[in-house]
Amino acid sequence: MELYLDSVNLKEIEEAFKLGTLAGLTTTPTFMHREGVKDVDAMMLKLAGIVPVLQVEALGKTAEEVLKEAMRLVSIGLDPKKTVFKIPVSLEGIRACKMLRDKGLLVNVHLIYTLQQAYMAANAGATYICPLVGRLQDQGHDALALVEQCVDMVMEYGYDTKVMFSSVRHAEHVRNAITIGVHTVTVPWNVMKKLTENNFTELGTKQFYDHTLLLTGKVSDVIREENPLVSLTDTVLDASLKMTESGLGAVSVVDAAGNLIGIFTDGTLRRALKESGKSLLDKHMSDFTYTMPVSIRADDVLELAASLIKQHKIDNLVVLQDEKPVGMLDIQDLVKLGIIG
Repeated sequence: MELYLDSVNLKEIEEAFKLGTLAGLTTTPTFMHREGVKDVDAMMLKLAGIVPVLQVEALGKTAEEVLKEAMRLVSIGLDPKKTVFKIPVSLEGIRACKMLRDKGLLVNVHLIYTLQQAYMAANAGATYICPLVGRLQDQGHDALALVEQCVDMVMEYGYDTKVMFSSVRHAEHVRNAITIGVHTVTVPWNVMKKLTENNFTELGTKQFYDHTLLLTGKVSDVIREENPLVSLTDTVLDASLKMTESGLGAVSVVDAAGNLIGIFTDGTLRRALKESGKSLLDKHMSDFTYTMPVSIRADDVLELAASLIKQHKIDNLVVLQDEKPVGMLDIQDLVKLGIIG
């Protein structure tokens, strides 16, 4: 089944055709008006240079006028092998379809609302017949039955005509087009973007990503730029400010040589404030007793980091490189990545 984009918005067209799988583009005068296009010919030529096949309107009150307009569009540079001329169904439209097809031009007879209209178009050799599903459903009609009848008619009588499912309003319409077995569907970009969406797929993809990150991601990939350090001569106030600036709940305490001797946490701060009150802020880091904190190397995998946090029931890991603290990994960093629930 061919997949067309239904649009004249250049940004949408550029984005959609990056997929590399679209058969072509359908446009309408309504789209041109909506996008504020002033020079329609220039826009059509621009679009023709972007897409594999362009379907454009060839309007006229008589078959001769339609043919004249189609030939004019060819004369300004539209490739007749890559351009499909759209003609509204009518007696003059059917006559125009036959005239264009006799000259080897491609034709889409559209605005189809009945099987009889579809038959007349196919009988005239239309390259495409195009029932408008959304519009027909808006009027309370069984549009899907019509499309199915059009497909059956083409197959039954062997017409060299493709049924194009148009006026697509939602992703379910595309599913309908597939199950009915139409030859072509033309879809607006806002609907096309949703065709690969599924909640279970998103959950599964996230799970695969999380597990891959867990097994191959390095601690150095996710630690924050901040490396909150305090020396033994720094005060509790200094440590509090470092914690606030970094957004972390702890600071690494180092000796004069920069070697890790412990960490000072917001939990330690709260407990000490309860005991000492405001005077605590003037105390120095050297006034506290430290034990060596749980640490991890910068080149260790994140799975080890998650394991250590769970095993020791802690919120922070000091990250070491060449035995010097280079940062701190917070449990919230792993929560944001989905590594820890």
